[in-house]
Amino acid sequence: MIQKKELREVLHFVFSLQFIRMALFWILSLFILYFRLFIQTFPFSRKSSSFPRCPRANTSFRPICVITGATSGLGKAAAYALSKEGFYVVLGAHSISGRSSHLLSKTMIEIKEKNIDAHLKGFQVDLSSFHSVLKFKNSLEQWLSDSNMHSSIQLLINNAGILATSCRLTSEGYDQMMATNYMGAFSLTKLLLPLLRSSPVPSRIVNVSSFTHLNGVDEDAIIGKCFSRPKQYPCARIYEYSKLCLLLFSYELHRQLGHMHDSRHVSVIAVDPGAVETNIMREVPSCISHMAFMVLKLLFVLQSPENGVSSILDAALAPPEISGLYFFGGKGRTVKSSALSYNMKLAEKLWTTSCDLFLASEQAASLLADHVS
Repeated sequence: MIQKKELREVLHFVFSLQFIRMALFWILSLFILYFRLFIQTFPFSRKSSSFPRCPRANTSFRPICVITGATSGLGKAAAYALSKEGFYVVLGAHSISGRSSHLLSKTMIEIKEKNIDAHLKGFQVDLSSFHSVLKFKNSLEQWLSDSNMHSSIQLLINNAGILATSCRLTSEGYDQMMATNYMGAFSLTKLLLPLLRSSPVPSRIVNVSSFTHLNGVDEDAIIGKCFSRPKQYPCARIYEYSKLCLLLFSYELHRQLGHMHDSRHVSVIAVDPGAVETNIMREVPSCISHMAFMVLKLLFVLQSPENGVSSILDAALAPPEISGLYFFGGKGRTVKSSALSYNMKLAEKLWTTSCDLFLASEQAASLLADHVS
């Protein structure tokens, strides 16, 4: 009976538009970016820059790095690698699962086993909930104060993301995938920006996007209008939207910091790790996710998290003056993202909509706090 149910789920997914989009368009998008890297090697091409990793600046304090989605995959690999670089790594663990506390402890133990000198601190956070993100920010500030550490952070890596295959709404009424992948990163960045600005050394925000953003999108969905309600949840489209929104946000924040003459102090970089074997497809039927990884492996584009994290580290450790770029392909290389991601008018609309949602959530949290007190 269970086997029949699983088979029905597999067939239902395989014969959906979402599967076709993921199987064809996503792979095509990945190869488009690799082709752009290849073209840049030719003498006649307008070469895009590559940047070396800079060693950590000698300071009287240990720089602090905050990483979301840090208990598995790329987040875990980044946490280990940056602990080796001398950062005090704050791991943000997805608190939507009952196992998150155990996973957080397990991750920290495993990193410590590989790097006995690692300085780690862990907090739980559900990025789809503004209340949880606000609680995370308050807990972080309290920890900095209690530890007599400088009230600042030097690096924020917005890495957490999900690929949901069914429609789920947050307590605030938003689509959970959009809330986790984009709005949570936007809110966390806005809340932590004062700590980044108060850093005595240049600080940085790294937003982990994806090659999937290259697919055509509906601008109305990006600027906050509701998705139509088709019979099947458009998981692939919404994932693409969330990653494009993250790029639009990255470039707009870079511009806004530049207008405030702050871009040399707080830089913003977007990064695409490529195809990496993580648990991002855990909601997809297991036989399909295994087949997808096998195909990507045969195409020589599938990476382990330990290799895929290379682009994230390139972005995190690039020279402090670097900002507003899109890192892809490792070796410090950058490419151009989609034309739509550089649309300033669209980015401004998205920024306004996101700020309105952020303000509404902030006011709701304030009212709730007043009611409780």
